[in-house]
Amino acid sequence: MSGARDSERGKLFSRRAALLAGGQGALTLALAGRMYYLQVVEAERYGILADENRISLRLLPPPRGLIVDRFGRELAVNRQNFRVLVVREQTPDLGQTLDALGLIIPLTDADKRRIRREVERKRAFMPVQVKENLTWEEMAQIQLNAPDLPGVVIDEGLTRFYPHGDGGAQILGYVSSVSERDLTGEALLELPGFRIGKAGIEKVYDLALRGKGGNSKVEVNALGRVIRELERKEGTPGVNLTLTIDLDLQQYAVEKIGEESAAAVVMDVHTGEVLVMASTPSFDPNAFNRGLTGEEWNALINNERAPLRNKCISAQFSPGSTFKMVVAMAALEAGVISPEQTVFCSGSVDLGSHRFHCWKKHGHGSMNMTDAIQHSCDVYFYEVARRVGIDRIAEVARRFGLGQPLGVDLPNEVGGLVPDRAWKRAFNGQPWLPGETLNAGIGQGYVLATPLQLAVMTARIANGGVMVRPRLTRESFTHSGVRVSSTEPVAQVGINPKSIAVVRRGMNDVVNHPQGTAHRAAFDLGGQKMAGKTGTSQVRRISMKERETTGVLKNDALPWRERDHALFVAYAPVEAPRYAVCVVVEHGGGGSAVAAPIASAILQETLRRDPSRQRPPAPTEGQA
Repeated sequence: MSGARDSERGKLFSRRAALLAGGQGALTLALAGRMYYLQVVEAERYGILADENRISLRLLPPPRGLIVDRFGRELAVNRQNFRVLVVREQTPDLGQTLDALGLIIPLTDADKRRIRREVERKRAFMPVQVKENLTWEEMAQIQLNAPDLPGVVIDEGLTRFYPHGDGGAQILGYVSSVSERDLTGEALLELPGFRIGKAGIEKVYDLALRGKGGNSKVEVNALGRVIRELERKEGTPGVNLTLTIDLDLQQYAVEKIGEESAAAVVMDVHTGEVLVMASTPSFDPNAFNRGLTGEEWNALINNERAPLRNKCISAQFSPGSTFKMVVAMAALEAGVISPEQTVFCSGSVDLGSHRFHCWKKHGHGSMNMTDAIQHSCDVYFYEVARRVGIDRIAEVARRFGLGQPLGVDLPNEVGGLVPDRAWKRAFNGQPWLPGETLNAGIGQGYVLATPLQLAVMTARIANGGVMVRPRLTRESFTHSGVRVSSTEPVAQVGINPKSIAVVRRGMNDVVNHPQGTAHRAAFDLGGQKMAGKTGTSQVRRISMKERETTGVLKNDALPWRERDHALFVAYAPVEAPRYAVCVVVEHGGGGSAVAAPIASAILQETLRRDPSRQRPPAPTEGQA
């Protein structure tokens, strides 16, 4: 009985042993199969994954393209940038290290809080930037004191630099850190410390200037720590831009403007190349690259003279008497008056119950067209404007570049305003009034223009009616940096050359006739003379009571914001025009007394240098 039971137990044990052995065998086969699959079938795939974990590809910022003037003088370059970094795992006491570092370079409490926040967000071995744009002396002092600054390291890179500071800041603009709204998914924009153009040429051509990033292939361990660099491919530098600006002439114009809040433009009347675009006061674009303090930013935005604004393209002024040439040509084209026909100026003219005054209290007497331009007679142009009408005046004004943006390669260009009947109806639903035509006839009322537009108007008069357009870059690029053909068909303004010739004779008399309003600004530079037109733009209404009792107050007696704007436009040489200039001095007073001498000095220096006739250097691509 017991033997039978033992036999049954033996059989049961044998079956279980067989099942267990079979299971183990199956498991072994499965494991072997899996190992074969992983190590043989999927060997290539997992080898790639292992390399991806071991090898890290890191983006390298490219050198930013240079910006130079028409003669190759550097306006925006890249220079060596020393940065001080701190590595937390190498610093026994971060606070103590920062305090010691603060004895060498200035570190505010805000700086220290920022550094601690970044240290907490990053791995212990990752460096955190403490400060950049160190001077050579600061860098050397940190290196000298390295034993007392555990975890502090010096890094070297490139940073944007503007060698001439505020000389052309509103043209060049500036670069600054990437904000969240600037992110487009491009990897370069997410690099720490990467800068992009935020204003001026730097902004318009940012894509072209920033270039294409390179990469560094490094070997890292499981924690992500760099062991060694395996391969490095530098980025492609951005496109170098050559501007039409003449740096020396630009600096000369700024010097002549002095402390005034003003704008000055000089352009070639045949090519449209802008040689000077000066707006004062200005600012140092280097400050934006290093980072403005709150006090610096508030000082800029609260300055009533608006240093951040490029007044040449973004400030709008009533053109005053500089607009009278447009009115004259509109009248000649419409046939409502001939050049010899006269209008008598007694000092004022009545329209209904309103009296419109001439700037000369007792009048100019009988004036023909060239006389009226020479003496800037308001009554003559009141009458001419009344005869020709606002719609015809507006049509001619637009042909000469007024009333719409000119498309210059800068942001924030405004279009000015050339009103007509349709505009007034759309603006406020009211009909156009006859008195508004008289105001427009002397460049007041609704009429607005930028200094660049007035320079273009003058250039088109000087060149005989060619519809020249302003240019700021010597070569034409798309905003992404692709070079394109800049040849455009030559268009005409569609005004009879005889009408333009009458206006040019009047502008010549303004300067070169002894009784011209700008005769004191005249010059004779080896036979080269200028022709021009003064303008004074009122910013406040002068009441009848003020005229009759106290008289019109002089500008010097008024608060700065209530003073007239001073304007002057001119071209030279008279016989063979090459350059046009516009100067507007904001709240400067009379055009003949303030703006004309500045424009005369700038135009004389332009003729001496004659930059448009000098051959610029051949353009280059890539980093110099």
